[in-house]
Amino acid sequence: MSDQRKDTLCCNPQDLRQAMSIHTRKITDSCKDKDCIEDLRVYLTKGSQALLENATGVRVRSAELLYTHIDVEPVAFDRYHYCIDVTFYYRILADATVGCNHPATLYGLAVFNKRAVLCGEDSKAHVYSSDTRMHSPDGISHYHANYPTAVVEVLDPMVLGSKVKDVCECKYRDDMAVTVPEIICRLFDEELICCDEHRRLFVTLGQFSIIRMERDAQLVVPVLDYAIPTKDCCDTPGGCEDPCEMFSKIPFPEQQFAPCECDRERDREHGSGCHPDNCRTR
Repeated sequence: MSDQRKDTLCCNPQDLRQAMSIHTRKITDSCKDKDCIEDLRVYLTKGSQALLENATGVRVRSAELLYTHIDVEPVAFDRYHYCIDVTFYYRILADATVGCNHPATLYGLAVFNKRAVLCGEDSKAHVYSSDTRMHSPDGISHYHANYPTAVVEVLDPMVLGSKVKDVCECKYRDDMAVTVPEIICRLFDEELICCDEHRRLFVTLGQFSIIRMERDAQLVVPVLDYAIPTKDCCDTPGGCEDPCEMFSKIPFPEQQFAPCECDRERDREHGSGCHPDNCRTR
C-alpha cells in the first residue's frame, strides 16, 4: 500500500471513494478442540490383515486425513443452535515384522466421529440461485430451512501409540463395523476387512481441529480501489526468479553457528532458567 493510500485510510476515512455492497459469510460461532482419540480401530486391507495375523511386532508409521464428512441439523427446542456431526476418515500406515524378514507395510482405514453444538442464528429465508436444479419427481426442489454452513479445519493427526489385540469371544464378539462410503473404499487397492479376523490393530491419535458456523450475509464495506494483481505471470514452476539470486536475499544465520553458554549468574537473579534467549556468545 502506498504512503498516499495509507494517509487516506488512516487520516481521512471520509475521503474514501465509495461504499460497496458485498455478499460474504459471517462467522456466527466457532470452537477449537484438542482430541486424544484412544484405541481407534484400524480396518486393514485383506493383504495387510494376513500379515498382521502372523506379525511378531507392529509399529504405526503415520496417519493421514483422507476426508471429512459434515452433517448439520438444528437442535430440538432451540432454533438458534445447530448440531454438527463430523466424521473423519484416516489412512493408517504401519510396519509389521514377520519372523526374521524385513518389516512389511500395513495400511488400512480408521474412522472417528465427533459432535459439536454451535450457534448459527436464525433465518427463515429459502435460498435459491441460478445453479439450483430440480431433483424430485414432482419437479419441486425441496430444501430445508436456510441452515448455516459448518466449516471444519483440521490437521493431520499425530500418532501417539498403537497396540495389537486378539479378538476374543468375551470382548469383541459384538463389535459393529462402520459403514464406509464407496468413494473412501476406492482409495484402497484391496477390500477392507471388517470382521472374522483373529487380531486387530488399534491406534491412539492426537488431533487439533477448529469448527465454525457461517451464514450468508450482505455487508456494506468501504472501498479504496479495485484489487489489481501486481505480480507478473510466470510459466515455470517455482517462480521466475533465479534460485541463486533468491538465495542471496536470505540473511546469514549467524546465531545458529555461534556456540553459547547460559549466563548462570543472571539466571539465578531472575530465575529465567537456561534458555537460548538467555545465552551469551563465548
